[in-house]
Amino acid sequence: MLNDEICKLREKLNNSIINGQDYEVTYKLSTELDMLIAEYYKIDLIPHGKRKVKDSIKRKIMNKK
Repeated sequence: MLNDEICKLREKLNNSIINGQDYEVTYKLSTELDMLIAEYYKIDLIPHGKRKVKDSIKRKIMNKK
């Protein structure tokens, strides 16, 4: 699942920061994580320029709280 990939990549990024890895490695992991998170939170544009999170994602977020 996408959520599992996000968690694994977040862990890699955290370890990269903690271990002081080269900036290029940390930056690459960070941008990959950003792209996965953006995919997870895909949005639908609605009239008047407002954005709305898809209902299925909204339910997942609410269930985790």
